[in-house]
Amino acid sequence: MASDAKLKEDLPSLTDRIVATYKQIGTINHLGHCPLPNYEIIISALEDLKEIIYPGYRRREGLHMGNITYHVGDLIDGLHDKLTTQIARALQHDERLKHERGECDPDEKTDYEAKGQAMAIEFLNRLPKIRDQLSTDVQAAYDGDPACRSLDEVIFCYPGLEAVSVFRIAHELYTLGVPFIPRMMTEWAHKQTGIDIHPGATIGSYFFIDHGTGVVIGQTCEIGEHVKLYQGVTLGALSFDTDSDGNLVRGMKRHPTIEDHVVIYANATVLGGRTTVGHNSVIASSVWLTRSVEPHTTVLLEKPRLRLRSETPPEEISEEVNFQI
Repeated sequence: MASDAKLKEDLPSLTDRIVATYKQIGTINHLGHCPLPNYEIIISALEDLKEIIYPGYRRREGLHMGNITYHVGDLIDGLHDKLTTQIARALQHDERLKHERGECDPDEKTDYEAKGQAMAIEFLNRLPKIRDQLSTDVQAAYDGDPACRSLDEVIFCYPGLEAVSVFRIAHELYTLGVPFIPRMMTEWAHKQTGIDIHPGATIGSYFFIDHGTGVVIGQTCEIGEHVKLYQGVTLGALSFDTDSDGNLVRGMKRHPTIEDHVVIYANATVLGGRTTVGHNSVIASSVWLTRSVEPHTTVLLEKPRLRLRSETPPEEISEEVNFQI
């Protein structure tokens, strides 16, 4: 059956009605002349960075010490240009938001390109440090999972490492004061892995997220070294303070502190900026924790009881289940 050409006659009217909403609802469209950071270029830069951090595991094969310098140099040169432009755009847009300007100021004298280049170079100089930290995260995953057969398996397969790799990159940009882009990166990783780590969190070395799906780590969370999280763990805020007008108070510590050598099992929830989990502690599965615990503490639920309901005969059997870490 052929399409009805008469129905298409209403499309110009529909277009006019849609465009009219751009004036009525200006909060979800960007129609000025200030370019925003480009999402595809940001993700492309992220892939280039992972190619540098894990050479030989990603796109380019046949790398060796004889050609690695050329390969990395080419990537670094391209990243300089990409990041300079994208950071400059993010800085300009952020400044426009701060001053509530709807359009770019034609008399703007700030050299955002120069600022973007300085930040890009400072960030690229931190890549050796990022590689060093991520090498400890790879080792932590191998050491912490008896099913893992090699470090290669961690790098190729583990979504936890993917999320942490993106976090380590985004966190350095975040600490440099780059707006928007760090969050764009970590939310891309969130979409890819199901692991949500805010780039503002502070995470020490030898960090391992096992399985990973559903893990949430908030902006002001502080995590020490040799910490292991399982799937479904939430390190979140207990409540949100508001000002006299009912607006959220920002910039306060809202998320917990996790000290060194802590293990938090699946679906546990630890909340609050004043909550500290002391070093060498264990938080068991499904625990809801809103207060601090001393070092060397194991926190677990009371022993649950499993009820089995039989069809024939119709009687209820209760059986105690031992819950062990």
